[in-house]
Amino acid sequence: MRLLERQPDDNLILREFTDKDVPAYAILSHTWLPNNNDEVSFQDVEAGSGKSKAGWKKITFCADKAAADGLRYFWIDTCCIKKSSDAELSESLNSMFRWYQGASKCYVYLADVRATKRKRGEGEEYRTWEEAFQNSRWFTRGWTLQELLAPSLIEFFSEDGKELGNKRRLEQHIHKITGIPVSALRGSPLSQVSIDEKFNWAKNRHTTREEDWVYSLLGIFGTSMPVIYGEGKEKAIRRLRKEIDDDIKAKECLRDLYVTDPRVDKTRIEETKGGLLEDSYHWILKNSDFQEWYGNLQSSLLWIKGDPGKGKTMLLCGIINELKKITNRPYLLTFFFCQATDSRINNATAVLRGLLYLLIDQQPSLISHVQKRYDHAGKGLFEDANAWVSISDIFINVLQDPNLENTYLIIDALDECITEGEKLLDFIAQKSLVYPHVKWLIASRNWPLIERRLDRTESKVRLCLELNSESVSAAVRSYIQYKVGQLKYDYNIRDVVLEYLSLNVNDTFLWVALVCQELRDTPKAMILKTLKLFPPGLDPFYGRMMKQISESRGSELCKQILASIATVYEPITLFELSSLVEMLKSASDDRESLEEIIGLCGSFLIIRNDIIYFMHQSAKDYIVERASLEIFPHGIRAIHYEIFSRSLEVMSKTLYRDIYGLYQPGYPIERVQRPDIDPLAASRYSCLYWIDHLCEWEALDYIGGKVDLQDGGQVDLFVREKYLYWLEALSLLKAISQGVLAIAKLKKLIQGNADTPALIQLIHDAYRFVMYHKQGIATSPLQVYMAGLIFSPAGSLIRRHFKREEPDWITIKPNLPNKWSSCLQTLEGHSREVNSVVFSHDSTLLASASDDLTVRIWNSNSGACQAILEGHTNSVRSVAFSHNSKLLASASHDNTIQIWDVSSSVCQATFKGHSEAVTSVVFSYNSKLLASASEDFTIRIWDVTSGTCRAILYGHSSWVSSVAFSDDSKRLASASLDHTLRIWNVSSDECVATAQGHSNVVQGVAFSHDSTRLASASFDHTVRIWDAESTEWPQSFEGHGNSINSITFSQNSNWLASASVDCTVRIWDANSCKLLQTFKGHNASVRSVTFSHDLTRLASASEDNTIIIWDINSGDYLQILKGHTESVLTVVFSYDSTRLASASLDETVRIWDASNGHSLQTFQGFRFNGFNIALNSVIFSHDSIWLAWPRDNAVWIWDASSGERVQTLEGHSDAISSVVFSPDSTRLASASNDFTVRIWDINNGGCLQILPVGTSIRKLAFDSIGSYLSTDIGKFAVDQSLASNIAPDEIPIQNPQYHGIGRSPDGEWITFNSENLIRLPSEYRPSVSDISGSTIGIGVESGMVWIFNLEVPIF
Repeated sequence: MRLLERQPDDNLILREFTDKDVPAYAILSHTWLPNNNDEVSFQDVEAGSGKSKAGWKKITFCADKAAADGLRYFWIDTCCIKKSSDAELSESLNSMFRWYQGASKCYVYLADVRATKRKRGEGEEYRTWEEAFQNSRWFTRGWTLQELLAPSLIEFFSEDGKELGNKRRLEQHIHKITGIPVSALRGSPLSQVSIDEKFNWAKNRHTTREEDWVYSLLGIFGTSMPVIYGEGKEKAIRRLRKEIDDDIKAKECLRDLYVTDPRVDKTRIEETKGGLLEDSYHWILKNSDFQEWYGNLQSSLLWIKGDPGKGKTMLLCGIINELKKITNRPYLLTFFFCQATDSRINNATAVLRGLLYLLIDQQPSLISHVQKRYDHAGKGLFEDANAWVSISDIFINVLQDPNLENTYLIIDALDECITEGEKLLDFIAQKSLVYPHVKWLIASRNWPLIERRLDRTESKVRLCLELNSESVSAAVRSYIQYKVGQLKYDYNIRDVVLEYLSLNVNDTFLWVALVCQELRDTPKAMILKTLKLFPPGLDPFYGRMMKQISESRGSELCKQILASIATVYEPITLFELSSLVEMLKSASDDRESLEEIIGLCGSFLIIRNDIIYFMHQSAKDYIVERASLEIFPHGIRAIHYEIFSRSLEVMSKTLYRDIYGLYQPGYPIERVQRPDIDPLAASRYSCLYWIDHLCEWEALDYIGGKVDLQDGGQVDLFVREKYLYWLEALSLLKAISQGVLAIAKLKKLIQGNADTPALIQLIHDAYRFVMYHKQGIATSPLQVYMAGLIFSPAGSLIRRHFKREEPDWITIKPNLPNKWSSCLQTLEGHSREVNSVVFSHDSTLLASASDDLTVRIWNSNSGACQAILEGHTNSVRSVAFSHNSKLLASASHDNTIQIWDVSSSVCQATFKGHSEAVTSVVFSYNSKLLASASEDFTIRIWDVTSGTCRAILYGHSSWVSSVAFSDDSKRLASASLDHTLRIWNVSSDECVATAQGHSNVVQGVAFSHDSTRLASASFDHTVRIWDAESTEWPQSFEGHGNSINSITFSQNSNWLASASVDCTVRIWDANSCKLLQTFKGHNASVRSVTFSHDLTRLASASEDNTIIIWDINSGDYLQILKGHTESVLTVVFSYDSTRLASASLDETVRIWDASNGHSLQTFQGFRFNGFNIALNSVIFSHDSIWLAWPRDNAVWIWDASSGERVQTLEGHSDAISSVVFSPDSTRLASASNDFTVRIWDINNGGCLQILPVGTSIRKLAFDSIGSYLSTDIGKFAVDQSLASNIAPDEIPIQNPQYHGIGRSPDGEWITFNSENLIRLPSEYRPSVSDISGSTIGIGVESGMVWIFNLEVPIF
């Protein structure tokens, strides 16, 4: 940043400053002179000239005002920016808002306002400065909008230098002139203002260069983008909107990544421990081990270890403070404090999330590594069962980022990382060896497990506090002096206390803190006597505290409190505690009483910001391990039951509809603010964890437990009466994903109890409800009552129980299905066709391969995308898990095979050798070998461990389409377009048999599971079974009427199934060649067929977009699975036969419940516009004088009588989709694929108005008087008063305000008066729509047409 400094000779000097050392400065806001050359420029200042220019007056004015305010430096846009440098100009325009915001004073110089009265003209009245102020040109310019909003202190001056007032004094005038709310003028966060409203503030402002209208808004929207003059205003707007959308997504991503702010944790820890004493940690800065880690590039890991209470945490706090002081080189510093008593921050995933959060805060570009995954998986990326795998993979990508600066990663209390701590240790040990620009510092107790894990790291430095006793003792002595000094004793008492503490401290900071805390509350007369009662050592001290509690009058209450705090999954507030402990019920509204009661628990507990913590992890350890008989006389499970039971009670009493008073059904979660008096304050913890406590209690085998998990029991009643209110509360707490996992836990807990069929049914329905609606509820809490009830099946138990909450002002035709869909889940994310899908052998994962060049790994239970494997440069055709499910192989048209580690999602190897596309890939059953088939006519066998090609098998004379290993891994079969089948000996790499008999392409091949037979499928309409030893083919299955697409053996090798283009599936006896069943039901080619592993069902996938599940014995179809909107290419059962996966040309993967055909979820990828551009449409004006039609990006208007083209309306940047004349034939509206509607003046061809609509409009219609424009997404008003001679760069851009029923541009919402009303599930989102009054018709890609009639009440 450059600032001006005026010299004594009145000359100006430009000084340059970095962001870190910018001094206090003043800043000028003004309007440029009509002739820009009259302004003092950067070159003028550099040359020491410009005093003769008219603009010098403003320079002098600003310099004088700054000097009067004691400011040495000032900034003016005319001369502080080197505009000849495009790079500097772009950076300056992006920094402008921040520069105005950072100014100590902003002076607004109004060149067209005088403080004195003056005549308007001959014979007219004098006018005041207020009138001139209201009409000042300053309020019409684009750049001055941010100059009004950014500075905190603004003073307005007239042309003659008189002060008119400051922004606060003039705010009502400014509000009236600009329409900007007073709150925004006073500095309330602009992030709380809607995007449309901010655009509306600027709609009547103008800039000299049309693009500047957009660039002047960058700071207001809190974003930045390159400056490209010449791109035009509309393109710049589109870029800005994209940046805004990207920023919103990034903020959502960062918000969901957040688990804690370690900076806040550090402050809390320091305050809890009485402050950070420099003398207690300074010794480590001179320690040789520390200096080796800090100064030696080869020493990337420092492990500080010591017993409890030795001051490790405060030591790290001090190191963090010292590292922050480093100024001689750029670096990033991130840290994390584990805490075993808080389930949010006691796991490996949370550690990496916390470290990432601080890294991104310091280097925002790093969020791209998280965003990539987050855009597909959402919040579940951070919370589902595979979160560690995903986050660790992201963390590796961050460490590999070439732009990552030198980085310090500090983790405290690694021994308190309870969940997946060993994985974190291994991760640290491995990665500390790889990245020399990253240094790790960790602290923990002296645990052998940690020692063993870290012993693998050669680059580590170990610092043991016990081995540095002299330094630690000196630090402890300083700490004792500090703590005793705070007690303010006289010399005699102080010396006795100092001596006792010094003799008994054993280098334990915590012991000193505990003793001093006790002494603080001890009368002086009792100090010396009491002092001798404090035993040395932490455990004896805790024992004394426990004895005092047991002998106190409040013993039982204290023990209940300690039991509850030791059992909860995260620290709870005072009010949450009062709802969980029965004996505190009467004090629930009395904070002071609650604090007094906590005080009765000795020094075990502390309160910070109303949250209760154990004062140290060792305190909890003592309670749980040493005092368990006193604290948990009936076992810890009894406390779990108590918390569960009390949780249901408090939730039942406090939860109700719209608990935060949001009113609007589509109110977005990001705008929700917690009320000052929070109705969820007492029940927050209960909402999050009641099911976890129930599961820990394991109610089914606990005395009396069956009462709660029976039909009509406590849980049953809660779900029937409060389930939707609970989901709303979870949404408000931004914890819907946690709720999904919880209800899945509950479902699993009760599903084996045959005595509770009604409860099992209810919980299953509740699970289906939240799985289907979770995204909508997470987005807008009140959608649980809108979309949640409207789009659930009529037979849904949850919908029936909450019929009272269902909106009665909407009807949908045709009626919705009575039962939940058969599709369990639809996995969305691929942007092109899915070619292959396969379950892992433990059925927990699903992999899919696509033409979008990626492989995706999905959690088959939650549907979350666990990993996106990118590396191929062409379509991925085949994917296969190894039989131990540890590896995944992908085959691509880029001629390569890639081997991926499933747990880390890292590509371990790329096998290169094929000269054409790889069509098929398969692991041997021992997972040691991999076979690949290619269009280069060869098969290759690879050693999976070494990555070497063991053999190239030549023999086929055309593409090899499929390969299969025998179950014993000794033989390999291949099928080819040369009409042959070959069997190869894997050991000798020789072709041992060639089967010739098919008269067309052989597309598929499969071994029987006993490896004695081989089956082949061909385009010659036959399936053949071969003796795998002799390859004689007396057995031929000829019966299909067209080509066979797929064959497969049953698991017992007795049956063979074939799928054909003739729309049928056939099952054959593999021994006798007898046709056992012909399954007819599809009405298009059947692409794939598969047996369930329990041999009771068969599934077939067809180009008719369906999957059919058949009963093998009876031949009847059990379910028709509908949901895909294009051909289903492949289908496969999971190995436990409980699920079914299908892949389709509609670019989705769907998962189905194989037992009942239920659909769990739908995830879809990118949408294609698919709009029919109306290039040949013709429209008459209402008076029949004009004729118009679109041509490319313009509208041509013709004289209907003469045939003469009278106007060409140009301005759209993409093809036009619809045009319409106004009723009076003076205006024309056009809609374009550039996502705008333009209103034109027919007489002169001028554009009157631009309306960004966010999508392509297919239908336009004016109302009878031309005041409203109806479209297929809603009706909005048009401005009839606009002048027709507006310069192109001053055409008003106004976001349309929709009236009545509409839909959002992305098709996700039905809206009312521009407010979101009902969120549409993915299968109800329109490919086309139309609106008439209160009715909206929606056509969806599946071919269904839905008609919604809404008589919307006023919310």
